[in-house]
Amino acid sequence: MTHIHPAVTNGTFDVEKVRGDFPALSLEVNGHPLTYLDNAASAQKPRQVIQRMVTAYEREYSNVHRGLHFLANAATEAFEQARESVRGFLNAASVDEIIFTRSGTGAINTVASSLGQSIQPGDEIVLSIMEHHSNIVPWHFLRERKGAVIRWAPVREDGAFDFEAFKGLLSERTKIVAITHMSNVLGTVTPIKEIAAAAHAVGARVLVDGCQAIVHMPVDVRDLDVDFYAITGHKLYAPTGVGVLYGKLDLLADMPPYEGGGEMIREVTEDDVTYGVPPHRFEAGTPPIVQAIGLGAAVEYVNSIGRERIAAHEHDLSVYAHERLGALNSLRIIGTAPGKGGIISFEMKGAHPHDVATIIDRYGVAVRAGTHCAQPLLARYGTTATCRASFALYNTRADVDRLVDALVKAQDLFA
Repeated sequence: MTHIHPAVTNGTFDVEKVRGDFPALSLEVNGHPLTYLDNAASAQKPRQVIQRMVTAYEREYSNVHRGLHFLANAATEAFEQARESVRGFLNAASVDEIIFTRSGTGAINTVASSLGQSIQPGDEIVLSIMEHHSNIVPWHFLRERKGAVIRWAPVREDGAFDFEAFKGLLSERTKIVAITHMSNVLGTVTPIKEIAAAAHAVGARVLVDGCQAIVHMPVDVRDLDVDFYAITGHKLYAPTGVGVLYGKLDLLADMPPYEGGGEMIREVTEDDVTYGVPPHRFEAGTPPIVQAIGLGAAVEYVNSIGRERIAAHEHDLSVYAHERLGALNSLRIIGTAPGKGGIISFEMKGAHPHDVATIIDRYGVAVRAGTHCAQPLLARYGTTATCRASFALYNTRADVDRLVDALVKAQDLFA
């Protein structure tokens, strides 16, 4: 049962009440209140998630499935309830389409390894230039080991996905299309429903990296009609060590398993093995039990506030941040596509991003600096590193103001 969170009263989103749920936000850094703007890398955790995991460890812990004693049954029930929570969050048709993995990276590698077994030399895989390395390197494995050809869909100068150019890459040789739903550098939101329809028209399978999008917008995998959708827990206010792969059940049932071990088999003899059915076929070994329970709690937390309310709050914050940062003449903002999410990457003239991030940390402002695991995208914009400020449901306009004030101080230092 979903608990209606006190941060919502008569449909109004109260960000200060939300902030009260996150212990880390009360910290001070170098004598300043923590301004945490590194959410695209990993989000902070609410007490509701932390306490749910403590309860699982203290009162419900055992290995799941197969056990017949009280704690095994309690752990299994909580673990499978988390699977149902994620199913509803994605609007998947069945809990059998929800596979718990160690991360979003693990989810993508599961698909690449399994589908990759049927890849032939010359088969083509279409990616966008915006992809995170987690949605690039597994496909390079197939290029190296199976002779696959990777083709790259471009973005326009403002960071918008070039759908017409993408369609021009598709052919009967296209076997897999692997595309981010929201860029972790640009914040660009891609037209996944149209991408999936175009890919399916040439017989390709579609995997979506939803690790950023799932945090910031409602996602309906059935409406999008994607074959696979990968998410991670730690960006979604859940713990590290857990991710999810959604896959259409008929596809999962035909796919060979990614790993072998306990739980994923039906029968083992000296001469043969018979694999289990999805999702267990893809959950070899002891799964991330308490992490998955924590993910279920995070999903319920987000649902209790309302994804539309969160999206509206973050949109307002993003617009305000673009206005304030855009007024700083020393900054180059990379990525201004219409409809983008709350992620802003920027460079400061005459200063390396690492130096900028170090200076503003003195004022308690946390941003990410570096390649953001997206080197092909940064190369497209003629750079090797940027600073990135990224927003979550608990951020405020005051956070943006503190970011701008700290950047002004850094700008004066480097001038």
